[in-house]
Amino acid sequence: MEISANTKSNSGKLTLYIVLAMILGILVGYLVHQFSSPAFIASFAPKIKLLATIFLRLVQMIIAPLVFATLVVGIAKLGDLKTVGRVGGKAMLWFISASLVSLLLGLLLVNITKPGVGVNISNIDVEGAKDLLGKSQGFSLDNFVEHIFPKSVIEAMATNEILQLVVFSIFFGVALTAIGKKGEPIINALDSLSHVVLKMVTYVMNLAPIGVFGAMAGVIAVKGLGILSTYAYYIGTFYLGLFVLWLVLLGVGYLILKKRLPSLLKRLGGPMAIAFNTASSEAVFPKLIEELEGFGCNNKIVSFTLPLGYSFNLDGSMMYMTFASMFIAQAYNLTAITEHIPTQLAMLLVFMLTSKGIAGVPRASLVVILATGGMFGIPAEGIGLVLAIDTFCDMGRTVTNVLGNALATAAVSKWEGALDEEELQEAA
Repeated sequence: MEISANTKSNSGKLTLYIVLAMILGILVGYLVHQFSSPAFIASFAPKIKLLATIFLRLVQMIIAPLVFATLVVGIAKLGDLKTVGRVGGKAMLWFISASLVSLLLGLLLVNITKPGVGVNISNIDVEGAKDLLGKSQGFSLDNFVEHIFPKSVIEAMATNEILQLVVFSIFFGVALTAIGKKGEPIINALDSLSHVVLKMVTYVMNLAPIGVFGAMAGVIAVKGLGILSTYAYYIGTFYLGLFVLWLVLLGVGYLILKKRLPSLLKRLGGPMAIAFNTASSEAVFPKLIEELEGFGCNNKIVSFTLPLGYSFNLDGSMMYMTFASMFIAQAYNLTAITEHIPTQLAMLLVFMLTSKGIAGVPRASLVVILATGGMFGIPAEGIGLVLAIDTFCDMGRTVTNVLGNALATAAVSKWEGALDEEELQEAA
């Protein structure tokens, strides 16, 4: 894919506008929080957040057709089941390895730093916890299977169940490849559909700064900047964990991509800024496809690997599940968990299973923690301890998910010899 100077310039401007919108949102939210009455704040926050809601819903409306079209075309272009299996195997090797590293790093750091020890459990957000309780289900084999296999592809599209959509798309793509020339018109049609949806993306992304402004202003107006100091140690230790994870991911990325890594990170600036400020990895899925192809990744590898990554490669979310669950266990002094490493390892393995296909939307990780924590005696209402600052942690884990998936896709492209080794010419 040839990237024009105008496209690069627009991407750079968008990143700048997003940063400015974030700063303006924090400022407006702070002023409202400091100088407005509680009644005004209660009215202001939901209304200003509508700007973020509009942006996220516009993105969500194009996720299902884009995942379906790109994944099916990617499988079809790979050509045969042997190639699909080989590429899929390499992708899953990265996904599983990265997930285990994320979980184990998080477990090590949370046991060393102990951010939950001595926390006042009276800080529980009771109402927020009740809201999440209504969305969670206890872990069971039945629920797990139902979460993976769709009973209706239309329902999976309507609810943006990415993992279910991936399962259907794989079956559809393999069948389409198997029928040979008869399937070519459908492949061409879906290829055209993916280009149309990507064009829609350029329109939607122009609204990203407005969505970022609404999200930040709404959160700060309600919580104020003081919430950051109240949970400063917890937030700090979590971001320390993400920093260490980034070092590991980027180190492995450098071993594979060599001197191309800085070029990839430069391209990821815009998508990662949007992910950080909206706390939604879905919001950058379309833009990520464009940037990875612009970097030189073969479109068939991108179309196949990236949708899989959104279901199986959630590095930031995996680390957060470790931190949040152990934080609650430490706050409640649950020694059966905090002082028993085998129980902690068992909990991590359950998270490995239940996290697959987690929606790329805010607070989705908390729902998974609720659905599995009860198995190990973690009180459901304890989730209210982390609700107050979940938005700020969600930003970090989301941008880490985006980085992990971009590196995974680039790595698989390199391993398959499907990465353009020639640097794209910089526009004059």
